[in-house]
Amino acid sequence: MAVFGIFVSLSLLIVSSALAKGPNGPAGQSNKAHLYLYEKDSSWNIVNGGAWGKMTYNQSGSTFDYVFNGHELQPNTGYSLIYYADPWPGDNPGALIVSGTSNGGGNIHLAGSVDLTIDLPSLPDQNAVDPCEGGASPCPGAKIWLVPSSDYDATTNSMTAWNPENYLFENNSILYEDTP
Repeated sequence: MAVFGIFVSLSLLIVSSALAKGPNGPAGQSNKAHLYLYEKDSSWNIVNGGAWGKMTYNQSGSTFDYVFNGHELQPNTGYSLIYYADPWPGDNPGALIVSGTSNGGGNIHLAGSVDLTIDLPSLPDQNAVDPCEGGASPCPGAKIWLVPSSDYDATTNSMTAWNPENYLFENNSILYEDTP
């Protein structure tokens, strides 16, 4: 029985490490940080073998500098990388980071700098209020999503449809400080 328990524990460790592509958060003492985005099921669990992406970004600066690579997406589809600010439809204030089109293999590469003119998160985003005071969790942070551009209105920073099976959601939220 003990051998079976060890086998189950090791199996769960292997499965969970297969789902998590790498660490989120700051990269050592540098200004760089990483964020993984995943396809999630209706219970908000990461879909094993589903679409995923990795964003590397600066945690502070006069521009939000980023590199995003997405995989296993719908081929030849327009996508928008967005800051989703709660509540629905995400325009509180929300922001479009960049838009692009996946290739025939379902991969996308997005890189650049954008002057957001706001910190991430920013009020009135419900995630900008610090719920960690006094040890509560989760801690504040901005939600970064990759959504089909057809479900997003870049002029109003609003979601226009809800098709979550086609989205990549943050595994952790991020903090970014817009500096002068």
